[in-house]
Amino acid sequence: MAIETFKQGILPHLKLFPAGICFTFAYGSGVFKQKGHNSVKDNMVDLIFVAENPLSWHTANIERNPKHYSFLRYMGSKAVTAVQNFGAAKIYFNTLVPVNNAVIKYGVVSRESFIEDLLDWNSLYVSGRLHKPVLVLQNYDDGDIKMALEQNLYSALHASLLLLPESFTEERLYHTLASLSYRGDFRMKFGEDRSKVSNIVKCQMEHFRSLYEPVIKSLDQWVDVDFLSGKAEQDVSPSAKLYHLNLLPKTLQMGMLEEWSRDGKYHDLEDILRAAAYDTECGDLVNAEIEKIVNQSSWSQSIKGVLTAGIFKSIKYSAMKVSKMMKSLNKT
Repeated sequence: MAIETFKQGILPHLKLFPAGICFTFAYGSGVFKQKGHNSVKDNMVDLIFVAENPLSWHTANIERNPKHYSFLRYMGSKAVTAVQNFGAAKIYFNTLVPVNNAVIKYGVVSRESFIEDLLDWNSLYVSGRLHKPVLVLQNYDDGDIKMALEQNLYSALHASLLLLPESFTEERLYHTLASLSYRGDFRMKFGEDRSKVSNIVKCQMEHFRSLYEPVIKSLDQWVDVDFLSGKAEQDVSPSAKLYHLNLLPKTLQMGMLEEWSRDGKYHDLEDILRAAAYDTECGDLVNAEIEKIVNQSSWSQSIKGVLTAGIFKSIKYSAMKVSKMMKSLNKT
């Protein structure tokens, strides 16, 4: 009921923005309760807008909502779109935007880049946010987006199972799924709540279960989760690992191929994945490649953040993040 109330409250705000958005979702502590946050009302609302044509959309939005943008608005929508397309994530954020009685942060990504990240994990930036429960606010029944969203969940489960042992708990599975897009993020060492992933999972078990139960049940040949007891087991044989490896996103597979090719010899991807399936450190190999993807995108987005938010908002936003981190350290 609380989520539905939030949705009805935020939907009118979307009328402030131009048309041309094919998919919108809200995420984070401003939507879903997290441990350590007394009320979602106290937190900034995070939104992602998937735009059909970002250049046209920014042109209209700069005219309609100029104060949302940093100094980049004076350089025009072409400059804004160029900054958006810089880096692997290809997303542009306006942050600390006051809208009526709320404060929001919204990111703009093209439909093409959105789908590519969901399928290939180019950056694990928007795809990683969708590994966790989100609230869909606008959805124009786009078949390609629907397919990519589903594929992203399967990819997350395949990757997580490769990182987990033979026996684990349902909560640990969700913790692993939620942590994928934070592995390798330098901000998790300084600038983020150290207990962020645990705080997300502990208060959202039902949402995670609703999101992943159909996916888990469709892979019952490889993994068995007892949703009553919370206990889980999986097949960790080389054949099972090879099955998961073959279904990992392209960027992750290509990263593994590149790593194995450092000896200067030619390697076939199929041979590399088979060798990895028999390697006792298979999970470490997968984790290392996930960390590379996330590390690259986290750095590029942080650099962009100074431009898109401006100096003063960047300082304020960073201070908020550091404050959360210090509170979590004090609790620890």
